[in-house]
Amino acid sequence: MKLGAFSISLTVKDIKKSKAFYEGLGFSDLGGSGADNWLIMKNGDTVIGLFQGMFDKNILTFNPGWDQNAQKLDSFQDIRELQKELKGKGYTFVTEADETTSGPTSFTLVDPDGNPVLVDQHV
Repeated sequence: MKLGAFSISLTVKDIKKSKAFYEGLGFSDLGGSGADNWLIMKNGDTVIGLFQGMFDKNILTFNPGWDQNAQKLDSFQDIRELQKELKGKGYTFVTEADETTSGPTSFTLVDPDGNPVLVDQHV
């Protein structure tokens, strides 16, 4: 099973302060501007998302179909296949991808410690 590119989506109180903090740690912009309260930043292969007022918890995020630079992969396991495989293993979903569609969609799980896990396919 290949879940795709990994990042952590952080809920932040002040996106400008958080951006400056992570820039000081060597992160640079990868996507978003912060103007609409979200920003994706990268340091080497490490990707973080900063989200102000969008989530109540930090979220582990996987993006099938993308590499760590948010570039489309030539081949990947579609999110609907991942979901079917996880259902077969007995996983419970908070939200599900519509298995009758194609293209971008997502599903959400919660790990045993209450951490949200978002699998979010953009291609």
